[in-house]
Amino acid sequence: MIDLRSDTVTKPSDEMRKIMFEATVGDDVYREDPSVNELEAYAADLFGKEAALFVTSGTQGNQAAILVHTKPGQEILVDNEAHVFLYEAAAASAFAGVQTRTLENEKGKMDMEELEGSIRGEDIHFPETGLIWLENTHNRSGGSVLPLSYMREVYELAKQHGIPLHIDGARIFNAAVASNASVKEFAACADSIQFCLSKGLGAPVGSMLVGDKAFIDAARKKRKMLGGRLRQAGVLAAPGLHALKTGIHRLAEDHENAKMLAKAIDDFTELEVINDVDTNIILADTKRSGKSAAEWIERLKEAGILAVTFSPVTIRFTTHLDVSKDDINSVIESLKKL
Repeated sequence: MIDLRSDTVTKPSDEMRKIMFEATVGDDVYREDPSVNELEAYAADLFGKEAALFVTSGTQGNQAAILVHTKPGQEILVDNEAHVFLYEAAAASAFAGVQTRTLENEKGKMDMEELEGSIRGEDIHFPETGLIWLENTHNRSGGSVLPLSYMREVYELAKQHGIPLHIDGARIFNAAVASNASVKEFAACADSIQFCLSKGLGAPVGSMLVGDKAFIDAARKKRKMLGGRLRQAGVLAAPGLHALKTGIHRLAEDHENAKMLAKAIDDFTELEVINDVDTNIILADTKRSGKSAAEWIERLKEAGILAVTFSPVTIRFTTHLDVSKDDINSVIESLKKL
């Protein structure tokens, strides 16, 4: 079975398991876990920020950021297909007491004129804008990359209005590799950024939150409120550090495999690829075949291929480090038979 459901399904390598076994640990609540401390210092330096915080998941990192940046009764400006709006169980309203104001997007980009016109200040009738939110790469748009030029423009707007900007950078390394840019350049366009260790980089658990020291100090307390303070967390931080040091350079291979698979889907099936394959995600529409996404998922499973439904008529395929070029060729041969 070739698993193309998500880049979260990767298994830790033997080398990574050995690193977990041998990790030097201490009590992170006391800030005494050497592996966690090393990971946080490395991540902060990599992104050009003053500090970093190890969190258990991308959702926890995002919610900690919201708790720091906003106060109850404010609103977040976010695109209408963002992960924080669709897939985080309304945590922003439940925990931070803020509402999300959603704007239409094109490949993750909100219109600049509409964005500026949506910013609200002090008025007894309205919630104040407390935070502007970007997601890069943009999952619902098929892993599309928000260009640095756009991100700089949004950040400049945010600074003009004195509003913080956060990046949900769960797959920010994919964006950087596809753009031939550094993550430091992307991080310079925001006050804070969350990124996942457990997606394209292949670590088994965890994400990072980076920002200035005052922000991370505050986020550390919010992490505690969210139940995210761990004790001997080095057994999780050590593979995360290994993933950061070794996993970035090979993401281009995932992007190449995705493009090769997308071409085959268009060439050999009744499915229609509907996104520009910037990175490692392919969205395929099933309408032309007269079958639903759920029906296709079952057909694919019978052929030894796992994918996920993205809508009643859309399937998502995601390439990752546990799927080789040979695996993609095997998938293509199976698609030809379908």
